[in-house]
Amino acid sequence: MVNGKLLHPQSIVIIGASNNISKPGGKIVKNLIENQFAGQLYAVNPNEFVVQGIPSFPSVDKLPSVDLAILAVEAQHCLPAIKILAAENGTKAFIIISAGFGEMGETGKKLEKEIVETVNQYNACLIGPNCIGVMTPQHASVFTTPVPKLTPGGCDFISGSGSTAVFIIESGIPKGLRFANVFSVGNSAQTGVEDILAYLDETYQDGISPKVKLLYIENIENPDKLLLHASSLIQKGCKIAAIKAGSSLAGSRAASSHTGALTSSDAAVEALFRKAGIVRCFGREELTTVACIFMYKNLAGRKLAIITHAGGPGVMLTDALEDGGLKIPQIQDSPAKLALKEKLFSGSSVENPIDFLATGTADQLGEIIDACENDFDVDGMAVIFGSPGLFPIGDVYNLLNEKMKTCQKPIYPILPSLINVKEDVAVFLSQGNVNFPDEVLLGRALTKVMNTPIPSKNEIVVDGVNINEIRRIIDNAPNGYQSPGIIHRLLDAAGISRVKEIVAKSETEAVLGAMNIGFPVVMKVIGPIHKTEVGGVILNIRNVSQVRKEFHHLNGIQCAEGVLIAQMASGTELFLGANYENKFGHIVLCGMGGIYVEILKDVASGLAPLSHNEALSMIKSLKSYKILKGYRKQNGVNIPKFADIVVRLSSLLRFAAEIKELDINPLIGNEKEILAVDARVRIEKSSPLPNLPPNGEGESEQL
Repeated sequence: MVNGKLLHPQSIVIIGASNNISKPGGKIVKNLIENQFAGQLYAVNPNEFVVQGIPSFPSVDKLPSVDLAILAVEAQHCLPAIKILAAENGTKAFIIISAGFGEMGETGKKLEKEIVETVNQYNACLIGPNCIGVMTPQHASVFTTPVPKLTPGGCDFISGSGSTAVFIIESGIPKGLRFANVFSVGNSAQTGVEDILAYLDETYQDGISPKVKLLYIENIENPDKLLLHASSLIQKGCKIAAIKAGSSLAGSRAASSHTGALTSSDAAVEALFRKAGIVRCFGREELTTVACIFMYKNLAGRKLAIITHAGGPGVMLTDALEDGGLKIPQIQDSPAKLALKEKLFSGSSVENPIDFLATGTADQLGEIIDACENDFDVDGMAVIFGSPGLFPIGDVYNLLNEKMKTCQKPIYPILPSLINVKEDVAVFLSQGNVNFPDEVLLGRALTKVMNTPIPSKNEIVVDGVNINEIRRIIDNAPNGYQSPGIIHRLLDAAGISRVKEIVAKSETEAVLGAMNIGFPVVMKVIGPIHKTEVGGVILNIRNVSQVRKEFHHLNGIQCAEGVLIAQMASGTELFLGANYENKFGHIVLCGMGGIYVEILKDVASGLAPLSHNEALSMIKSLKSYKILKGYRKQNGVNIPKFADIVVRLSSLLRFAAEIKELDINPLIGNEKEILAVDARVRIEKSSPLPNLPPNGEGESEQL
């Protein structure tokens, strides 16, 4: 529960303050003094009357009224101090630096819980325990360095880890990244990342509040809260980038379906971030590079000009940008192109990358930038300019600074010479700019920003979805894997087209069913989980005699419960599935079927319910998207229809939380239609554990 006393205290007490600045309690005092806290500072140290020049008291019960208390004492001493300060002193904000709480076991968790109960009783705010503290433009209540210059024009940074927060700050400062507020929440006993983000959203003032938010998250306790406030901030014009640590496949559980095997905590995070519009990063350098991109003008399109005096970096940047879907278009022949070339030294190239050689001057760079701004069909510029140390280049950086302020198109400066001309780079950064010293890191980060969708509306598409029928089916269905009949009804209720099929218990039923559907047909055994491994799928059956023969073969397979006769669909195999994740809800996966899902794991994830724009964004993010569109005279699939099916499935799931796992694999799609061919659904109404049939017995998931 963030409050004004935490952010704008008039008085602060450091409990455990010390004259020894190698101790946390001593370093906090030093940071507060050196960063010019304007209010009243107090210390609590039973052995000192003065600590680093501020008055010290032997115990908390001797203190005057204080707004914010910072505790840097052993864990067992924190609760008594907080009780006195909250009850008798009116203190409304607490930061516990100390460790030894919930991260240490049950005893620590109990102590942490008692502290939270006390703080809540008095409507106070608690940050920590086990954190480095908080930095705002008003106070630097941390025991670490560096303490960046805090300015409203910087970014808000919220971290679940104190040490990681320090490393991220250290990554950002050399690039010129500025910070507004830094919150290290530690154990998040009362106030977590989501709570601070909510406060920043609820108190946001356009033109005053920082526009850029960075998050380092180790645990997402409340996905709905994170989604709500991240989306709200982005819709207000903010930009958010985040790292979610601890989302590897090691955290996923074993499951019996493709979806269960593919869906992990990582897929849930990916889906949540996609829905919220958060740019997902995977490391400190990537996070701070994305933050620096956020500090510049928006890139309105995908076409960039690369301006360089060194060929290699220009080529590497081109590769990184085009790999991510951005374009480095050739500069078309025109009078403007010819005029520019005449102003450059012989041997310069005006093709894009625009290479004006190692001897290029500031004036030439200015001419190139003006041509890109006014004459060439590009949406932004990346300028690479370092130095071999032969001559001063301060005039180049000064010109670049001026052009970045006057041009309407964004300019991304890549100044890689951090040793040869470090003083010139420092001046450039002091003018309010940021620098991207690594062109490939910039290229990858920029494509990530451009490929992150905007927040979607949390709408549920119900047109053509029979909600009442879905509920009737779910309410009457047993726990566990469902029969073909129930699966048919669910898909029909959602408006998802499927192949024609019947279940045959006898040879006669099989023959009549095949003739009714029309040849060719597919025959599949009902029962075993992995049908292909037992020879349980026979394709392209074209006559009655084949039906008779294959019925007896399939019905004779161990655990067979019948034979399914299905329409033979033609086209491209697609995959669609969903898995229920605690706290997050249903994670929907889509992609191509076959080896693309089984081996390459080329899938996109989304958080139900999904809009049509979200579904299209998921499909377009697939590596196999070019194949789905049609490639080298090969027919593609109906992309809008595929997106519609994804949306319909997400709407079905919104009204059927009892569905814990669902696979439709494959769907068969072509340019005209997409039909569900094979499906499996697991329903659990009460037990949190999967009701898996032993050895595959009792299953019948095919359509």
